[in-house]
Amino acid sequence: MKDEILRILSMVSDGKISQEKAAELIDALYQREEKSNNDYDNKILKVKVLSHEGDNVNVNFPVKAAKAILKATGKFPITMGDQITNIDMNALIEALDASVIGKIVDVKSAEGDIVEVTIE
Repeated sequence: MKDEILRILSMVSDGKISQEKAAELIDALYQREEKSNNDYDNKILKVKVLSHEGDNVNVNFPVKAAKAILKATGKFPITMGDQITNIDMNALIEALDASVIGKIVDVKSAEGDIVEVTIE
């Protein structure tokens, strides 16, 4: 978005558009950015844990809620032994802040435990 704003400012400087038109264009850019962020917050963060002992967990969080929970507590509100606690929650928070889509965690232990975290 920064490059687009710089282009708009350059057009004002070159006299190609008025300051008022530039303000409208920049406002439209911010509205587009805000809409894009809101769309991401409505995505679902899915946590899937399959234990070699037969314990299974499938939890779905709206991204907006997952961000709030992780930033407030530093963990997910589910218990499943070391499979969940071994995930780097700071990296997960960074992925959420960067609006990453797709599988962000895919761990398979030597014992057969599987942990997957996906944003869809």
